[in-house]
Amino acid sequence: MTLFFTIIAFIFALGLLIVFHEFGHYWVARMCDVKVLRFSIGFGRPLIKKYWGKDQTEWVIAAFPIGGYVKMLDEREGEVAPEDLTRSFNRKSVIHRFAIVSAGPIANFLLAILLYWLLFMHGVSGMKPILGPIIPETPAAMAAFEAGETIIKIGDEPVSTWQDARWILLAQAIERSPILTVETLNQDGQFTLRQLDLSKINADDLDADFLKKIGLNVYQPEIKPVIDQVISNGVGERAGLLTNDEILFVNGEEIVQWKDLVRQIRNNPGKLLAMKIQRHDTIVSMNITPETTTENGKQIGKVGIGPKIDHSRIKDLLVEVSYPASAAMVKAITKTWETSVFTLQMLWKMVIGEVSLKNVSGPITIADYAGKSAQMGIASYLGFLALISISLGVLNLLPIPLLDGGHLMYYVIEIIKGRPLSERAMEIGQQMGMMLLFTLMAIAIYNDINRLISI
Repeated sequence: MTLFFTIIAFIFALGLLIVFHEFGHYWVARMCDVKVLRFSIGFGRPLIKKYWGKDQTEWVIAAFPIGGYVKMLDEREGEVAPEDLTRSFNRKSVIHRFAIVSAGPIANFLLAILLYWLLFMHGVSGMKPILGPIIPETPAAMAAFEAGETIIKIGDEPVSTWQDARWILLAQAIERSPILTVETLNQDGQFTLRQLDLSKINADDLDADFLKKIGLNVYQPEIKPVIDQVISNGVGERAGLLTNDEILFVNGEEIVQWKDLVRQIRNNPGKLLAMKIQRHDTIVSMNITPETTTENGKQIGKVGIGPKIDHSRIKDLLVEVSYPASAAMVKAITKTWETSVFTLQMLWKMVIGEVSLKNVSGPITIADYAGKSAQMGIASYLGFLALISISLGVLNLLPIPLLDGGHLMYYVIEIIKGRPLSERAMEIGQQMGMMLLFTLMAIAIYNDINRLISI
């Protein structure tokens, strides 16, 4: 069921982004009076096709849905009837051609703004930026941050959730901002300004554990080591663990919180653990051997149990921020712009070697994120769609032949020179662009497979 849900979420996301991108090209082509022959979602053999409109444009869903295209009347691709010559793409001015080609990526940015606008009006929920234990010998420890403090502001930007904090810190690290002023509020109501030094954060630190590299942990309420869930036929059930059992000791070590139990289990795959358990009014002794499994390339132990959680305490740690329509639109435009700039910065740092190519993701990873975000709710899925739409827009604007940005580069050269590039120059560019795109695709798929193997 999860795989099916992931596939449906991925197909919907892919279809929406492709349709918006190609419709951008189509709509502006029609505004410039260019005859559109085909609007295709996907490549290869048409599975579904319908002729529609005054020009009888062929609307197609093709066999391979990774991408799409709008085919316009063009003398370079076939004979054009004399009465249609003025509607041929190649006969249009360079400004018109520039507008038609750029309309695809612009449509992706407009889609992202629309999605963020809906998201910000609906409300963005997240964890309050309350600090958990500070990791020793890290920038946060050097700045004397303390557990229990709430991050209020980073630089001049207010912070409402941990998502805000991570985004701002990551953006500043990418820009190589060495010192950041961070304002916090402690449990006594006192505000403190601290200087966070990011100068020692390098390219290898810009990954999923970025906050931990700085030394920051998300605050988590204490969870008692009481079992609420025992997975059927798991190690725990076979050993005799029951719902409402409270784990007191493991191998002689007192278990105060659930995380203490998790640490013991994870660190001892395949090893016998001696437990003392409070079961009603009785102390029970039990031996259990955690099952060995692999996570991120490391062997860990699991027994198939879950904790009893006080959901009211978890709810207190959540915050939802929503905005009126006008403010949401401003925030959506700002978010789209900042994300676009951040994406370009990351791409540039990959080119010059300051950020690892391991950050390049392919269709498998994107599909996985599509499924996970959809399962988390409509707000998470809208945020995912907006982010992918921005990525698609930025990618297509790169000056790489075969992409929209490559054609725009040709048109800029044409404007400067006063005449188009030669057919030979464009042919060489196409070959180079194809090699570069295949290389990027190979890296993305390799990263996808490597992530799957490491899970």
